[in-house]
Amino acid sequence: MATADAQSDDAIPSEVERIIHIGTRKSKLALVQTEIVHEALQKAWPELQYEIHAMSTMGDKNQVTPLHDFGAKSLWTHELEALLIEGKLDLIVHSLKDIPTQLPPSCTIGAIFPRADPRDALVMKFTLAAEHSTLDSLPAGSIVGTSSVRRSAQISRRYPNLRFADVRGNVGTRLSKLDAEDGQYSCLILAAAGLQRLELGDRITQYLDSENGGILHAVGQGALGVEIREGDEKTIRLLEKLACSKTTMACLAERSLLRTLEGGCSVPIGVESRWVANEDGDGEKLLMKAVVVSLDGKESVEAEKCDRIESKGQADEFGWSLARDLVEKGATKILEKITLNRGIIGGQDGA
Repeated sequence: MATADAQSDDAIPSEVERIIHIGTRKSKLALVQTEIVHEALQKAWPELQYEIHAMSTMGDKNQVTPLHDFGAKSLWTHELEALLIEGKLDLIVHSLKDIPTQLPPSCTIGAIFPRADPRDALVMKFTLAAEHSTLDSLPAGSIVGTSSVRRSAQISRRYPNLRFADVRGNVGTRLSKLDAEDGQYSCLILAAAGLQRLELGDRITQYLDSENGGILHAVGQGALGVEIREGDEKTIRLLEKLACSKTTMACLAERSLLRTLEGGCSVPIGVESRWVANEDGDGEKLLMKAVVVSLDGKESVEAEKCDRIESKGQADEFGWSLARDLVEKGATKILEKITLNRGIIGGQDGA
């Protein structure tokens, strides 16, 4: 029989506070995503209580300035991280693609939850949807609404006849701007996962990937990342059985690639990752495609890699190696040009 001070794997660590404070942004999508994590924690640790603390970040407060005109990389995370470091929050729920690859020294990613659909999605204006459903069906001069240079650069590369205009606001606001009778947009490009989580998947007219539209998604897109204090073993213990190993390995490899290229979320770098069966039928390998594109879409380099990943160290090495392949193919020249124009692309990737 176990002694009184022994703990089973499922026992709550004795030092864990009975109330877990969860931080999030105030947007509807952020709250929906936070509830996914909240429900998983409640199921795993029903003995604990949970409080959700929602706040507006720099990116939320300024709904006018185009994202690429911001200079901050932690556009969606800084204010929440301050509360985390102070000990007022135990964890923060983010869209993983919004978390910079370089975190404050006292913060780390405690868990990455199972990934939803990582693809971008085309949403057509209601009055155009009956006639147009794909990017290649749009007439020349049609305006695509997006705040992401990754999306606009890749679309410019494939569809140079289309034009772009920045669009800000939460998903509902963007859709209202799209559907307005006097609105300038023919369509929007948004993350499929966000639309699906908001039960707006019926607005999607085309899913975009390497084979459909030729658009690779953002690093970490579709996954939820939980940020915690570095060395906070009690919170790590609460999260460890909730993380998805396959999503974690793929996303760590993607983030390693981005960090190696020193792109943050502010340059046109796209990825596409999926697990494929080994030739010998024993396990799976990660297949990742990556692209670096100039802002005008006229220059680009692509690379792909497929290999086994069984540890976080191997995931980091995988991303580093693929980044080096891109550099050898000429990515440095593109990135140097973008760096010279850093003032116009300093923001985060769009929602």
